[in-house]
Amino acid sequence: MQTKTVFTCQSCGYQSPKWLGRCPECDKWNSFIEESFDNNSERASRSIIADILSSNAPQKLSAIELKGLLRTNTRISELDRVLGGGLVEGSAVLVGGEPGIGKSTLMLQVSNIISKERRVLYVSGEESLSQIKLRAKRLGLSSDNLYIVNETDLVRIIKYIKELKPYMAVIDSIQTVYNPQFSQNAGTVTQIKESAGMLTALAKSIGVSVFFIGHITKDGVIAGPKVLEHIVDSVIYFEGQKESPLRILRAIKNRFGTTDEVGIFSMEQDGLKEVKDPSGIFILHKNNPLPGSSITTVIEGTRPFLVEIQALVTASGFGMARQRSMGFDLNRMILLIAGLQKNVGLNLANQDIYLNVAGGVKVNEPASDLAVSVAISSSFKERPVRQDTVIMGEVGLTSEVRGISQVRARVNEAKRLGYKKCIIPASDYKSLKNITGIELIGVGNVSQAFEELFI
Repeated sequence: MQTKTVFTCQSCGYQSPKWLGRCPECDKWNSFIEESFDNNSERASRSIIADILSSNAPQKLSAIELKGLLRTNTRISELDRVLGGGLVEGSAVLVGGEPGIGKSTLMLQVSNIISKERRVLYVSGEESLSQIKLRAKRLGLSSDNLYIVNETDLVRIIKYIKELKPYMAVIDSIQTVYNPQFSQNAGTVTQIKESAGMLTALAKSIGVSVFFIGHITKDGVIAGPKVLEHIVDSVIYFEGQKESPLRILRAIKNRFGTTDEVGIFSMEQDGLKEVKDPSGIFILHKNNPLPGSSITTVIEGTRPFLVEIQALVTASGFGMARQRSMGFDLNRMILLIAGLQKNVGLNLANQDIYLNVAGGVKVNEPASDLAVSVAISSSFKERPVRQDTVIMGEVGLTSEVRGISQVRARVNEAKRLGYKKCIIPASDYKSLKNITGIELIGVGNVSQAFEELFI
């Protein structure tokens, strides 16, 4: 039996004939481990895949019959939104997130809903059957079509899927599954790649939809991300803070839909609940407005919602001013601060500046620039901002306010929630003159916005 030894990076899967201190592919240090392969293992693995896949002869492109995507509504609209309209038959979806964020809870809830009409197999490699039953009882879940098995052997899992022929299978988690044909431990890149690859091939072959639950590393990414992301059809992440009930589901890859949409959930005692109106969570209406707070509208996919920007500006006591940001890009905040100093005349050089997006949401679009500038200036001047006003606009390096996308949807969301005024870019003002029920104020630069906002 001929055996070969390679060193594999456990972060990205890069292989080298010798040990390396730093991976040349992903620059991780001390990520290589020694792995041994023999020809018998590789032949056995190829035999399993050949048994899964049917042999199809090549066809002409013009002769291929076009079939529509068969989607199943999970009845969880926030998940359907992220998946692109529902669960696609025969798809492979990777669900990642920190431990305790709610991945297993969501998958158990989805499994229970789908099993009302179709057969579902839930494969757990981390929890016993009694533990899953206890969690299902707490969530109030019960179904005769939902099958649970505690298994980590890939060959047996494939056998169960072939025998049961479920519509959907959940693998919790992919890091616990191992192929007995290989000598590596479960959780290594080789085992993850082999297990995910075979199960994805099985999904395509017999039309079963597979969800893989994946652990994340200390850097906040799914273990073995480059191998897994190329294998599966969709990759979705759970985001959120453990001390907050808010959970955000975001797609970073989706072959069957957009990656711009997000799903918003709240973790309750009886499971994850959908948040149909996120603006109500992110906005706290104050009777007595305080300096350093402003309201803006962000767009996630096709959904507009309002968030609160909070800023704290205080004199630096350490000789060097510090800037910190949570939920907003720090480099962009520094550019906005430089613009306030140069073009508006605010002396912020000796001030510590802290910025936070309330609710734990991340704001990634430039349409919130003006609200950030206003919040920082409000805290510095100790002058509150009008709380009945929503602020939106991109700010350039000369502190001019530039036009933004989907401004009508943003204004309509502010109007729906009862706000009286909207500060918008002057370039967008003309196209919105026909909107009634809310006062629109167009501004060309940051200084004009200050004149309208401060109490």
